[in-house]
Amino acid sequence: MNAPRVWDILSKFKALCSFRGWKTSESEDWIETDDKYHNFLWTRDVQPSTFERIVADAKCVIQEGLSYRVVEAAYTAWLFSRTPSENLVKTVFENSDFSRRIALYDLSPLLRGKKICVKLNHTKSTVFQEFERFLQEELDVKLKPLSSFESYFKTYAVTELV
Repeated sequence: MNAPRVWDILSKFKALCSFRGWKTSESEDWIETDDKYHNFLWTRDVQPSTFERIVADAKCVIQEGLSYRVVEAAYTAWLFSRTPSENLVKTVFENSDFSRRIALYDLSPLLRGKKICVKLNHTKSTVFQEFERFLQEELDVKLKPLSSFESYFKTYAVTELV
């Protein structure tokens, strides 16, 4: 079985969003609905200080023809191809403002061929809810909600070592 790549997952999801009538971009990873931008950032890893600056700034770039503009992202989903660091996850749990605006998806098990994704999503983003439905129904992925910081690193991060 071939494991999907983050780019493939996001491309298929964006096609589904376009079908629903939501505005998407071919070159950037955002979706607009109800006059709000839902941004997707995918990474292997990010330092907590960099993460905090990006979350605090909450911007995304919109290309319109040959020009670009910067808009406020109402929500940002972080798609990790490696398990996020303990410090980063702790940062989200300790900052309620972050957890209302961002979602974390640890796609590393899925990218290794397992049908599991660990998620931390306390946002009200309809796009992220649809992304989770897409993972479950279209890719047959079991979502494991991250309910506490300690349980995450006892249960999931240890599997990175195995």
